[in-house]
Amino acid sequence: MQRERILIFIIVMVLLSISIIMIYSTSAIYADSKFGASNFFLKRQILWVIIGVIGFFVCSQIDYHFLRKFSKILLIVSIALLLAVFIPYLGRTAGGAQRWVSLGFFSFQPSEIAKFAVILYLADFLDRKRGEVRSFFKGFLPLCFVLGTVLLLIIIQPDLGTVIAITLVALIMFFIGGIRIAHIVTLLLASIPALYLLIFRVAYRRRRILTFLDPWKDPQGAGFQIIQSFIALGSGGIFGVGLGHSMQKLFYLPEAHTDFIFSILGEELGLIGTLSVVILFVLLTIIGAKIAYYAPDIFGILLASGIVSMIALQSIINISVVTGSVPTKGLPLPFISFGGTNLVLMLCATGILLSIAKQSQRRIVSDPFGKKNNRIVNV
Repeated sequence: MQRERILIFIIVMVLLSISIIMIYSTSAIYADSKFGASNFFLKRQILWVIIGVIGFFVCSQIDYHFLRKFSKILLIVSIALLLAVFIPYLGRTAGGAQRWVSLGFFSFQPSEIAKFAVILYLADFLDRKRGEVRSFFKGFLPLCFVLGTVLLLIIIQPDLGTVIAITLVALIMFFIGGIRIAHIVTLLLASIPALYLLIFRVAYRRRRILTFLDPWKDPQGAGFQIIQSFIALGSGGIFGVGLGHSMQKLFYLPEAHTDFIFSILGEELGLIGTLSVVILFVLLTIIGAKIAYYAPDIFGILLASGIVSMIALQSIINISVVTGSVPTKGLPLPFISFGGTNLVLMLCATGILLSIAKQSQRRIVSDPFGKKNNRIVNV
């Protein structure tokens, strides 16, 4: 799978290059106004890119089986960090959400670490317990308890977007890992009342739903950000207004270098630019899915599937939000949006994907029930 590894490397490097260019383009004026330095966010993004790329290469060279030794430890650490955000002077609040742990010289989001911790733990559990995963009490219920603990700590921050992303990735891994469809359906049905309470019984989330249905009902309030996103994307046309010439980043679209960076990319680079980014993510997903399919063992299949699902779903959700296809969720665009924790972990996870591809020369095909088949597939 040497070709696939090279293609993923190229795609990731192109996305990082786009990130650096667009971070400076979207944030320069805002950073100069707020911090007196137009390259304030650019310097930080470059630092995170360097750290992430180092992690990317390190993770691509290690044997991914080595990671399963730390699956439980990483899960426990991530739960502890999720609790740490509520500790006074350690947790940091921004935008009404308490999602960061501050160590003075830098801050990070434990929920981003929890994403990967859940994927690694599920891959390890579903592989180790493959003979019991179809059992409700021995396989399904313990997973629900672990997943529920992590999701509960994230939802009270509050961060419903991350909860939805982790849940979707977990369901995909459940299906691939051989969990009974009836159990998955039962979980989905049981979660409906909780989802209703979380969305329609919480005022600001209810406003988001109403804004999604009709953003022009409150154009200067709840609908302001998404309307500005529409204007940015519409103004770009096919070829864009030109790199650096966006009007919406001039304090119309709030903090455009974060979750809504795709909107400014569409304004400055047009449909050509946005389609290029979408194609890159589609290619990354397809190649990642191929790596998962040809992984040498069940653990590799599950781990690769979780990583690819995480990248793909987060990309889909972010792009869907800025185009008004789904209600607003606070999820960054992988590899492109400003932010250190998400970027570094995404790069490390992609490096692990390359490690799996490196060992995918031969694969034993197993059925969903965990019974090994003797057929060998040569790559």
